[in-house]
Amino acid sequence: MEKNCPTYRNYVEILRRELVPAMGCTEPIAIAYCAAKARAVLGCLPDKVTIAASGNIIKNVKSVIVPNTGGRKGIEAAAAIGIVAGDEEAGLEVIAHAKDEDKAKLADYMKQTELRVEFAESDHVLDIIVTASKGADKVEVQVVNEHTNIVKITHNDQVLLEKEIVNTVDTGKPDYECLTIENIYDFAMSCDLTDVQEILDRQIAYNTAIAEEGLKNNYGANIGKTLLKAYGSSVHIRARAKAAAGSDARMNGCELPVVINSGSGNQGMTVSLPVIEYAKELGADKEKLYRALVLANLVTLHEKEGIGRLSAYCGAVSAGAGAGAGIAWLYSGDYKSVIHTIVNALAITSGIVCDGAKASCAAKISAAVDAGILGFEMYRNGQQFYGGDGLVEKGVENTIRNISRLGRIGMKETDKEIISMMIGK
Repeated sequence: MEKNCPTYRNYVEILRRELVPAMGCTEPIAIAYCAAKARAVLGCLPDKVTIAASGNIIKNVKSVIVPNTGGRKGIEAAAAIGIVAGDEEAGLEVIAHAKDEDKAKLADYMKQTELRVEFAESDHVLDIIVTASKGADKVEVQVVNEHTNIVKITHNDQVLLEKEIVNTVDTGKPDYECLTIENIYDFAMSCDLTDVQEILDRQIAYNTAIAEEGLKNNYGANIGKTLLKAYGSSVHIRARAKAAAGSDARMNGCELPVVINSGSGNQGMTVSLPVIEYAKELGADKEKLYRALVLANLVTLHEKEGIGRLSAYCGAVSAGAGAGAGIAWLYSGDYKSVIHTIVNALAITSGIVCDGAKASCAAKISAAVDAGILGFEMYRNGQQFYGGDGLVEKGVENTIRNISRLGRIGMKETDKEIISMMIGK
């Protein structure tokens, strides 16, 4: 792919935009960010806070430990830590650099402050409205569609910011419609690595660090450790264990940042850590690892673009197929092995539902990575799923299109039922 063509520039910008650091599960962090912004506009600590959140936000915050809160879970903790210790200018790293003296104020603040959670009847799967007040002084901040996309800020009766809520969050967003597996492969094989090296080095460093932390210490259900203890240390198991261990730590309060993919830390770890582990096993040089990661990350982003950021469809499935694509290329350097791996992997695990962020995400990640690896092993052993096998259609793009339709449209009612069960309706 020529460096000066629009598609090349789009792909670089997509990677730069998507592969960014975040501390903690991104949904509670979005609440913390929204609340920090409200406190900043108010100019003081509010004594009354209302957090209205869409069902998918409630689902993904309810059961996950929020970093820097002393092991607390839930929406109230996420908002409170954003208010007392958040940096409203830091985006998804809003509480990453919280000071100890500010964190120490959290318990008393939560006792003394009226913190109320409301279910927001919204057409948007990602919708957060934080209303913060001190006496008669009131601020409202709304985030929609993406985790840091503020669409409205009001202070008392004055509108300080208001943006039209559209599917494309901003005019500077790169063109995701140009993502195709064929073009992704071409870009991954030919791109100037200096354009992406800094992004990928950060992904390798951050995600490896949290995976090692998850394997070293006690987090959640310790899925990563369990895999190694139960099944040994072959590369197949190590790849699953590293990705799972990163999630063990992240879902259970670890304060290390990760580099995300498609707005999700779990997906960022799922797509990258297995590829890194296989590259080590094969003795791949840095250039080969970079190209495999470019391929894996963009495949995952392409799959997720048609589904949406939040869905009843588990995002680890897409990331596991993306990791499988990167692993397939590390072994074969072959386009056909990549596309068949993707189709095989999606056919295996496309029934996993998302019931929110929590400890069991690590186990789902293990299953998704296993499907990506099995998808490749099937192909190199002369086996594959064919068009007409369930949701599989001839042509990788047609299969991805079917999976996108399943996740975006077919599972809407499933999503409503999951949310209803989780909030006790």
